[in-house]
Amino acid sequence: MKEILNTSNAPAPVGPYNQSVLVGSTLYISGQIAIDPSNGAIINTSIEEETHRVMQNLQAILNNAGLTFEDVVKCSVFVKNMQHYGRINTVYASYFNESTAPVRELVEVAALPKYVNVEVSAIAYKS
Repeated sequence: MKEILNTSNAPAPVGPYNQSVLVGSTLYISGQIAIDPSNGAIINTSIEEETHRVMQNLQAILNNAGLTFEDVVKCSVFVKNMQHYGRINTVYASYFNESTAPVRELVEVAALPKYVNVEVSAIAYKS
């Protein structure tokens, strides 16, 4: 059975999708960008601040499902500029325990929604 999970602590979807879907024990989280859920503003003063906002949005969705970053098994990271890789990676890594970090790919793309610089989606397992 599929359960739709949305929270006001993360940005509302900007298209015809939901923040997350729980199927059995697996939570699929839509790509998150640096939108402040309190006011809808794009946070992009620096790539670090933007990445933190993305990760905070993911955290809010995980928490809404009773999960944490420890439960994440896979992330997909999309970046507009591969030269930001190291700076994004430093922030991203601060949200995970190195020994239990999920699998991941990071790819450069031509553009992202709302012209942001980074987007992250995730899959988590609820044991």
